[in-house]
Amino acid sequence: MPVFDYDPPERFVAGALGQPGARVFFLQARAEGRLTTVALEKLQVAALAGRLDELLDEVLRLSGGTAQVPALAPADLADDAPLDAPVAEDFRVGTMALTWDAEKSQVVIEAQEVIDEDDLDRPDPAVLRVRISAGAARAFTQRALQIVAAGRPPCPLCGQPLDAAGHVCVRLNGYRGGEAAS
Repeated sequence: MPVFDYDPPERFVAGALGQPGARVFFLQARAEGRLTTVALEKLQVAALAGRLDELLDEVLRLSGGTAQVPALAPADLADDAPLDAPVAEDFRVGTMALTWDAEKSQVVIEAQEVIDEDDLDRPDPAVLRVRISAGAARAFTQRALQIVAAGRPPCPLCGQPLDAAGHVCVRLNGYRGGEAAS
């Protein structure tokens, strides 16, 4: 099983390539001349960002405010640069796990390769393992949520993404602005 281990990375970010509605999402880690890029779904990026914030908030709450966890992303850790080139997918993410290493005051993120049902004889799946500080985790979360939000706007009624031509809204029972959808 190849393990892409970064403890800590020089850079760990979420990013997307393509036009809204057809974007491909990635996690990317870089350190010491190595670059690992894994593909995942938009919902996985959003879930990872949300769970990271929840984990850090819980660590802060349980410590009574004494943990070295910033409430907001430190401004000096903001990363708005594009993904590092070349963007070559090492694997596609299936499952992810988060843990808090209290001894090192770090978040450990593991993204495991999705295993195809037809390929069950294959050895263990690849894993991207990243250890980052709480501040870096907050900065990651901030960027990830911005990238997710940069897509197509949601319909105010049903929450589904709006295309340039609109969409058939289930809340309007198949109608578009008074006309039946064809």
